[in-house]
Amino acid sequence: MTETKGELTSIRWDVEDRVATVWLHRPHRHNAWTGRMHAEFRQVMADLEFRDDVRAVVVTGTPPAFSVGGDSQALAGHADTGGYDTGLPAEPARPGTWSASDAGAGAGLDVRLDADMAWQLAYRHPIIAAVNGACAGVALALVAFCDLRFVAADAKLTTAAPKLGLPAEYGLSWILPRLVGVTRASDLLLSGRVVTGAETADWGLWNGVEADGAATLTAALDYARSLAVTTGPNAVTVTKRQLAEDLLRHDPAASVGDSIRLLDEAMRTAEYREGVAALRDKRPPRF
Repeated sequence: MTETKGELTSIRWDVEDRVATVWLHRPHRHNAWTGRMHAEFRQVMADLEFRDDVRAVVVTGTPPAFSVGGDSQALAGHADTGGYDTGLPAEPARPGTWSASDAGAGAGLDVRLDADMAWQLAYRHPIIAAVNGACAGVALALVAFCDLRFVAADAKLTTAAPKLGLPAEYGLSWILPRLVGVTRASDLLLSGRVVTGAETADWGLWNGVEADGAATLTAALDYARSLAVTTGPNAVTVTKRQLAEDLLRHDPAASVGDSIRLLDEAMRTAEYREGVAALRDKRPPRF
């Protein structure tokens, strides 16, 4: 863990079997979100993005919560100053920058995704949320912008904002309707009511609803390890970008045209040759 600049106090992480696990780590405050946690999360994710031994990232919380959202002391500080402060340094880390070396991925972060938490859609690897406990406010936005999401059946979830006299935060008004539809997004964003993983199991928000927090993390890690072993890393990166770009435009013909160009580029790669060889040899691919 040598890449991260400075000592970590609010985030911890590990890499095993080509899967990085990142914990929101303020358990004494149920992992409440602060400016420092925000900055550390961005820095750690940037450090992990181009490691050769990482193929997927699982984000979770140190038990018993995922994150209860904005720290109450920080929220009180905003009230005292009469304005919002992200708490980020002047030049925070910028994860989600496409690498020119990635086949078909181009270079540079699309300005439309260059924001919290939208940069997660432009991140090189799949980001999988393991919502192992309570998840509120900004933490729910973080989860919504992940690529895949697992949740504990008893985890309590809320947008929280309207009950604090606040509007929808961190792009939730953009991402939630795309995940669960306008009607359900309106319900959550306007009321701020508390729901559970079990109650929202059929909303299209989750890839899996698990028995408890430990099972949720296990399910997310199992999925991440499967991606790491069975899928081509360049193929996954390029597909992530296709998904993000198609969320931002309404042009089926352009999507088809791009896919044909990207297929042509991919078929020139060693990754594709290995995939075909594995298929013909009836063996797992060695990506």
